[in-house]
Amino acid sequence: MSVWSRFTRWVKSVFGGAISAVEDPRLILEQNIRELNDQVPKMNENIATVKANVMMLQKEGNRLDRQIESLTSKIKAAIQADRDDIAQQYAMQLEKAKEELQRNKEQLKYASAAYDKSLQVKKAFMREKEKKIQEARDAMRAHERAQWQSRVADAMEQFEVSGVDQTHEEMVQRLNEQTARSEARMELALDSVDTEAMKIEEDAESLRAAELVKQFKMEMNMDADEKAPAKEEAAEGQVELPDEPVREEGEKTIGKERRRTQ
Repeated sequence: MSVWSRFTRWVKSVFGGAISAVEDPRLILEQNIRELNDQVPKMNENIATVKANVMMLQKEGNRLDRQIESLTSKIKAAIQADRDDIAQQYAMQLEKAKEELQRNKEQLKYASAAYDKSLQVKKAFMREKEKKIQEARDAMRAHERAQWQSRVADAMEQFEVSGVDQTHEEMVQRLNEQTARSEARMELALDSVDTEAMKIEEDAESLRAAELVKQFKMEMNMDADEKAPAKEEAAEGQVELPDEPVREEGEKTIGKERRRTQ
């Protein structure tokens, strides 16, 4: 192993772990997605350049075809005019035009093949790009779910490790003790009060209230006894008055007498 190889291996061993520790997979995947998307405009630009070269060669070929036709017509016209000298000049230009047209056709062939190849490469690149972007997004979503689950697990571990269960039981016990002490103090306070005397006073109040009610009932009965004779006298006075049916019979008699006299 050479010295340079040993040196590069040592550098990788020293700084490789540090770089791996600093790298954030999520950020790197997001950067990869941006770079993949940025390559599409560049690829389109390269394809456009290849397409432009094809179009230029096609135009050049059309120009050479027209030039060859024109030179051929001129050569024929010069021969008919017995101007071989002029025909020879046109013949030399025609030879050069044909050579250029041959080179143009070869260049156009390779340029067209390169254009078709670039379209195929772009199609494959777009398919691979979408695949990689989808894989990156799936990995990032899975990472988010894992982070959420990790936070939940940390919370559960902290809940158990930090002594929540122990402190919970301890605090509940303390509250129960405080409640028991408060209830005991209340019972002691009630025991210190003379409850029998309070009960006697309550019974005396009840007897007094019952006596008052009894007096009210007696007074109400006396009033009722006083009103009873008055009602009897009123009833007797009404008996002396003529009865309503009697008045009706008298009226009938008087009516009969009147009819007789008439």
